[in-house]
Amino acid sequence: MKLKSGLLAISPLIVFVTIYLVTSIIARDFYKVPITVAFLSSSIYAIAITRGKLRRRLNVFSRGAGTPEMMLMVWIFVLAGAFASSAKAMGAIDATVSLTLSLLPSQMLLAGLFLAACFISLSIGTSVGTIVALMPIAAGVATQTGYSSAMLAAVVVGGSFFGDNLSFISDTTIIATQTQGCKTSDKFRVNSFIVFPAAILILFVYVFLGRDISIPTAIGDVDFWKVLPYIVVLLTAIMSLNVMAVLTLGIALTGIIGMMTGAFDLYGWFDAMGKGIISMGELIIITLLAGGLLEVIKHNGGIEYIISLMTRHIHGKRGAELSIAALVSVVNVCTANNTVAIITVGSIAKNIGERFQLDPRKCASLLDTSSCFTQGLLPYGAQILMAAGLASIDPIAIIPYLYYPFATGMAALLSIFLRYPKRYS
Repeated sequence: MKLKSGLLAISPLIVFVTIYLVTSIIARDFYKVPITVAFLSSSIYAIAITRGKLRRRLNVFSRGAGTPEMMLMVWIFVLAGAFASSAKAMGAIDATVSLTLSLLPSQMLLAGLFLAACFISLSIGTSVGTIVALMPIAAGVATQTGYSSAMLAAVVVGGSFFGDNLSFISDTTIIATQTQGCKTSDKFRVNSFIVFPAAILILFVYVFLGRDISIPTAIGDVDFWKVLPYIVVLLTAIMSLNVMAVLTLGIALTGIIGMMTGAFDLYGWFDAMGKGIISMGELIIITLLAGGLLEVIKHNGGIEYIISLMTRHIHGKRGAELSIAALVSVVNVCTANNTVAIITVGSIAKNIGERFQLDPRKCASLLDTSSCFTQGLLPYGAQILMAAGLASIDPIAIIPYLYYPFATGMAALLSIFLRYPKRYS
C-alpha cells in the first residue's frame, strides 16, 4: 500500500489520539474528555473518508461493531458487572479485605499489604476497586507509624495490578482472550509463568523492607460466606468452566448468600445487579465503537498497512511479540486506560500473531501484561490518581516505589527474548 493511501486509512486512529491525548494535555486532565466522545468523533471521521454510499459505509461500521466476538464480549461485560455489583452489595469486598488481613503475620506489613492487594484484585477483577478498599488502611498505617505514604500507596497499587492482569473477571483479561480467540484459563496459565516469578521476587523485597512495621490490630469481622462467591468463581474458572457459566454461578451465589445473611432482599439483589449492568455501559459503548472503527480502518486497508509498517524489519517471532507489546503500550500511554488500549489494538495483534504463527495464548498474555505494566506507571492513570487522592500525596511521589509494575515489564520482555514459557512460544 502506498504511503499516502496508508496514512489516510489509519488517519482515524490519528484523529482519535489527537482528540483524546492532545486535548487532555491542554486541559491538564486525562479525564476531562470522555473517551466515548473521542471514539465517536473518530468513528464519524472514519465513515466520512470511506468511499461508497453512506448506507454501505454504515454497514461496514455496524458489521465490525456487531461481530459474534464483540457481542460475546458485551454479554460477558453484562454478567461481570452484575456479579461485581451484587458481590459488593452483599459485603464481599469488606469480608475479603478482613479475611486477608487476618491471615497475615503481624510483622509483615508491606508484604502483607501486597499479598492482600494481589488476592483482592484477583478475586474482584479490578485494580481501582482494590485500591479503594485497601488505601484507607495503608494511609492509616502510614499516619500511625510515620512510614512513607508513597511507599505504602505503591505497594497497594502494585498488588492491585496483579489481579487486574490475571483475574478471570477483569476487563483486560476478557478483552485480551476474546480478541485473540483463546480461553481465559489458558491465558491464566501462560500469564502465571510470566508474572508469578516477578510477584514472588517483589514479595521478598517487601518482606525485607517492612520487617520492622506491624499490621494494624483493628480488623473487621471475617464472614467467610461472603468471600465464598469469589473463591468459587476463581476455582471454577481455573477448572476451565466457560466464563459465562462461571459468572452466572457467581451471581446466583451472591444472591443466595446475600439474602441468607440479610445483606439484601430479592429486590435489593435485583437492584444491585441492575446497577452493575448499567455501570458497564461506557465500556460496552467503547467496545462497540472501537469494533466498528477498526472494521472501517480494515476495510480501507489500514490494518494491513499498520502490520506491514510494524513488521517491515521483523523476521521472527521475537520481533513480532515485541511489536505487539510495544503497540499496546504506546496506545495505553495515549489513552491512560489499559482496557481501551487492548480493545484498540486487539485485532491488529491477532493479525500479527497469525502472520508470524504466534500462540494466541501468549499474545493475549503479552497484551494484558504490557498494558498493565504501562498503566501501572502512569501518574495520570486512574489507579495512581485514586491512590494519591486517598493518601493525600502527589501522584509523582508514588512512581519510584512501584516495584511490581517495573518487575512485570521486565518479566514480559524476558518472556519475549528468552522465548518463555517454551510451550507457548
